[in-house]
Amino acid sequence: MGRILSIDYGKKRTGLAVTDPLKIIANGLVTIPTSELDNYLKQYIAREQVEQIVIGRPTRLNGQPSENLARVEQFVNRWRKTVPSIPIDYFDERFTSVIAHQAILAGGVKKKMRREDKGLVDEISATIILQDYMRSKGL
Repeated sequence: MGRILSIDYGKKRTGLAVTDPLKIIANGLVTIPTSELDNYLKQYIAREQVEQIVIGRPTRLNGQPSENLARVEQFVNRWRKTVPSIPIDYFDERFTSVIAHQAILAGGVKKKMRREDKGLVDEISATIILQDYMRSKGL
């Protein structure tokens, strides 16, 4: 059985999350510089069986595309040509950053740590996208 991998794609940093092989639990994986995303994914997929990728679709509250959508679509198009055997789906990512910030605060992460680890929000956002996707699919 393969994993589902989730991507919270950003201009500078990208958060990743992944399920266990049985697709029961979503866990944060890593936040990496977006410029390193393609290489990281290729290496990860060489080590782990990934059967599906879910990427956050950035939209505004009114449903209109955000400025990041063009970059996300470029990545998706490039990915589909590079690794066509692993499907990639969009999933609404509205409010994931807000929810991630709230989770960090509720978890008691100190202000200094929040300032130093800006990638934490991206990784948690990817995890939220993955959890919501799994819930929508009845997993």
